Amino acid sequence: MALHFQSLAELEVLCTHLYIGTDLTQRIEAEKALLELIDSPECLSKCQLLLEQGTTSYAQLLAATCLSKLVSRVSPLPVEQRVDIRNYILNYVASQPSLAPFVIQALIQVIAKITKLGWFEVQKDQFVFREVIADVKKFLQGTVEHCIVGVIILSELTQEMNLVDYSRPSAKHRRAATSFRDTSLRDILVLACSLLKEMLAKPLNLQDQDQQNLVMQVLKLVLNCLTFDFIGSSADDSADDLCTVQIPTTWRAIFLEPETLELFFNLYHSLPPLLSQLALSCLVQFASTRRSLFNSPERAKYLGNLIKGVRRILENPQGLSDPGNYHEFCRFLARLKTNYQLGELVMVKEYPEVISLIANFTITSLQHWEFAPNSVHYLLTLWQRMVASVPFVKSTEPHLLDTYAPEITKAFITSRLESVAIVVRDNLDDPLDDTATVFQQLEQLCTVSRCEYEKTCTLLVQLFDQNAQNYQKLLHSASRITVDMAIQEGRLAWLVYLVGTVVGGRLTYTSTDEHDAMDGELSCRVFQLISLMDTGLPQCSNEKIELAILWFLDQFRKTYVGDQLQRTSKVYARMSEVLGITDDNHVLETFMTKIVTNLKYWGRCEPVISRTLQFLNDLSVGYILLKKLVKIDAVKFMLKNHTSEHFRFLGIGDSYSLSDFRCRTTFYTALTRLLMVDLGEDEDEFENFMLPLTVSFETLLQIFNNNFKQEDVKRMLIGLARDLRGIAFALNTKTSYTMLFDWMYPMYLPILQRAVEQWYREPACTTPILKLMAELMQNRSQRLNFDVSSPNGILLFREASKMICTYGNQILSLGSLSKDQIYPMKLKGISICYSALKSALCGNYVSFGVFKLYGDNHFDNVLQAFVKMLLSVSHSDLLQYRKLSQSYYPLLECLTQDHMSFVTNLEPPVLLYVLTSLSEGLTTLDTVVSSSCCASLDYIVSYLFKHIAKEGKKPLRCQEAAQAGQRLLHFMQQNPDVLQQMMSVLMNTIVFEDCRNQWSVSRPLLGLILLNEKYFSELRAGLINSQPLPKQEVLAQCFSSLMEGVEQNLSVKNRDRFTQNLSVFRRDVAEALRSESSPEPGGQDMMS
Repeated sequence: MALHFQSLAELEVLCTHLYIGTDLTQRIEAEKALLELIDSPECLSKCQLLLEQGTTSYAQLLAATCLSKLVSRVSPLPVEQRVDIRNYILNYVASQPSLAPFVIQALIQVIAKITKLGWFEVQKDQFVFREVIADVKKFLQGTVEHCIVGVIILSELTQEMNLVDYSRPSAKHRRAATSFRDTSLRDILVLACSLLKEMLAKPLNLQDQDQQNLVMQVLKLVLNCLTFDFIGSSADDSADDLCTVQIPTTWRAIFLEPETLELFFNLYHSLPPLLSQLALSCLVQFASTRRSLFNSPERAKYLGNLIKGVRRILENPQGLSDPGNYHEFCRFLARLKTNYQLGELVMVKEYPEVISLIANFTITSLQHWEFAPNSVHYLLTLWQRMVASVPFVKSTEPHLLDTYAPEITKAFITSRLESVAIVVRDNLDDPLDDTATVFQQLEQLCTVSRCEYEKTCTLLVQLFDQNAQNYQKLLHSASRITVDMAIQEGRLAWLVYLVGTVVGGRLTYTSTDEHDAMDGELSCRVFQLISLMDTGLPQCSNEKIELAILWFLDQFRKTYVGDQLQRTSKVYARMSEVLGITDDNHVLETFMTKIVTNLKYWGRCEPVISRTLQFLNDLSVGYILLKKLVKIDAVKFMLKNHTSEHFRFLGIGDSYSLSDFRCRTTFYTALTRLLMVDLGEDEDEFENFMLPLTVSFETLLQIFNNNFKQEDVKRMLIGLARDLRGIAFALNTKTSYTMLFDWMYPMYLPILQRAVEQWYREPACTTPILKLMAELMQNRSQRLNFDVSSPNGILLFREASKMICTYGNQILSLGSLSKDQIYPMKLKGISICYSALKSALCGNYVSFGVFKLYGDNHFDNVLQAFVKMLLSVSHSDLLQYRKLSQSYYPLLECLTQDHMSFVTNLEPPVLLYVLTSLSEGLTTLDTVVSSSCCASLDYIVSYLFKHIAKEGKKPLRCQEAAQAGQRLLHFMQQNPDVLQQMMSVLMNTIVFEDCRNQWSVSRPLLGLILLNEKYFSELRAGLINSQPLPKQEVLAQCFSSLMEGVEQNLSVKNRDRFTQNLSVFRRDVAEALRSESSPEPGGQDMMS
């Protein structure tokens, strides 16, 4: 779509296609046209045309979008032009305050972006873009519509200042945000609060839409002020319960005034739900104010005012029937306990009345389980933290939790049991299906339930007995009513979850022998239910009960079975009477019998199988437990009979999806750990264990050359690859690993090679095979350090080399792939290959010089495959896909450390590609990647420095090394900007960024400075001159101290000296730049 001098009509058609068009092709064309419009010299005039003469709101929106992209460019427009755009938009919205809300929002975002990006820009000794707050006051003196626009401007500016743009240096953002916080944010909050007071003083006419909109925008503005990231912590919103609002000390006066809190409580009671919800959100932030803002008497008074507000809300609970208000109020209650100690809460005068009201509110909330289920989390958080604090309360005032905590537990238990009948009869979504929420709530309940544990235990015993009897009656009745059965099974599932929860609570709360005996009473009943359920298999089976039983077994394992736990626990007293379980050995037998039963009968139910295998895996980790487990008959049975005949989930039929095969790796990891306990050097035992896999591979060998059913072979191979990966993961000794290698090589590895060659288009097949190879290459616990007479290390590397080369060549034949296909089809496989190659290169079990010595090209081939695959990946993809970047950069670190001859032999365009990828990796937020980049750069720079140091001295003995060094030196002379750019990036990171790996950054920096002293002087002068005169002298002193005592070499001692100097330098420069004594120009970035 050509854009030359397009008419208004054509631009409006473009808007229609872009914003409300349904034709995808037309929309893509419109997006292309939009990008052209932004790049065209006529962009500003076209935007003006759209704003002044456009007939639709979408025309104005397009103009706002173009202006937003224009002012956000990395290379900014001239200051005068940006001032003109800002003033034009301010006048435009002032003259047309009744524009569509989304247009006003988009235009104001342009003003906010201009203001943020130009916050430090100076003209005639004035900050040109900070006048916006004064401009807004003119809006506030106009009509209600003008007032709304003014408030939105402040709100958008506060949000924009708080928003981190990861495409720009984070230090620049922090500097602007900190300056805005210190100079403007308090005034904005005071202004907003005074507006709210004015509105509340007059009778509010909430039927008037404009009046309602104004209140909403002012409350949003207050909320944006209070949610500002005051100290640059970038707290994750998902970590909601940990939040403390770091209010600046200069705001103390606002928070000490009781009227401030009262204002927001009054607003909550006066406003309709949509607005009162915002008032509560502000109160959540007030309740989260950092403790250190107040001294002790002030804090007690502030807390007292908060508690009064809570009491008032709970005594007039009408507003809480709105889900939004209810949710925010629950958050508010949780924050009270997050920020205040129980000892402080009990000292508040109203505490006894308020804790009673909160308890009743919680009980009512739990009983209405279908209403706002996501809010219950906050109420349970409050009670969990209150109960957990009981042992630490020194106050003599009663906390009353022993009265209310059992009531909360009871309400949770009874409400969950009562919910089952409603869910089954009305065919609703079952809360038990959302296991993540269930587990979260149960983990919170486990602490609460241990308070006055006798009451909880008595209730659970009574309910369990009653429901178990009803269930048995239904089982034995001739005419089973499906609905009744489903209800009974649902109730039993909840009860088993709850028993597991209270037993697990022993770890969170002070426990006594009596409590352990009660745990025994409850556990008895679940173990009896297990035998009842298992004797009825496969006819009487219920997935929900099985998952609940696995939760219970895991909680019991953590609490009463383990290496450190005393054997005489009272939990076994009742269990030995009823079940004959006298100690943890008997419990382990029960566990293993249950595991084998599940694996036998639940083969087609993936959730039960994967949870069972996870449980088996957790059991197989501790050495003492392993010694006990191998004596159990069920374990001996598994070690001898791990076939699909006994365990159906090991089958390869079409009824299993390929993703279900993943659990086989977990199964074989646990099984191999059990095998390893008594294996020693018994090769016959190992061969017997591997027999089912041997049979499968032999079958594959026979049918691979005949006409075979491809799908079956593929499934068999995927299963085998996953099985073997599990086995290889668990073999951590040289002897056992050697047995596996001898079993696989040379017979079976070629089959895997052929599979990769044949099915390279199918990641479901290649990924497990490549992951197996990557696992085999891992020299964990020195297991690959074969005997000196063994060539196994080299043989293994040759096989890996063949597979990586085969995969690399085949995958490149796929050509270009779509964005959604590129990772699963190509990049995932490449990242696994890189990971395998990295393990081989740094595993220290192959002498790579041998390959060249004997004319073996496997090492050269795999390095060429590495290069080919690398060149097929764009730089942006290298950093965008985390697994790829975390395998590529550590691999590059290995290559630069030990194989610089390979790096120097790369063609100049390839070497440039590699160095550019290093430069881009230095700026990434992922410290694994940036540290690897620093290390790689350090090896390259050190290599170059040593070569230059040797050049002028005696003739070089090794001609080849000299030529390699000369090639690299020549390349750097041809491309001097490569190292200069990297030095600039590292200096920028040290001076302006939040540098988390300072030691790593310091190592290559010294070499870069010594190789580029002239460029370093320019960088230093640029930074010093960009500062006001008073700071220039301080910075010059910082730079001279940086190189103090540092010599012209790269010895370890000299590097350490430089690293120490750099640490001091960074601190001193940060101090110097922090003080804002005078206006500062904005061009303060050293990056070219």
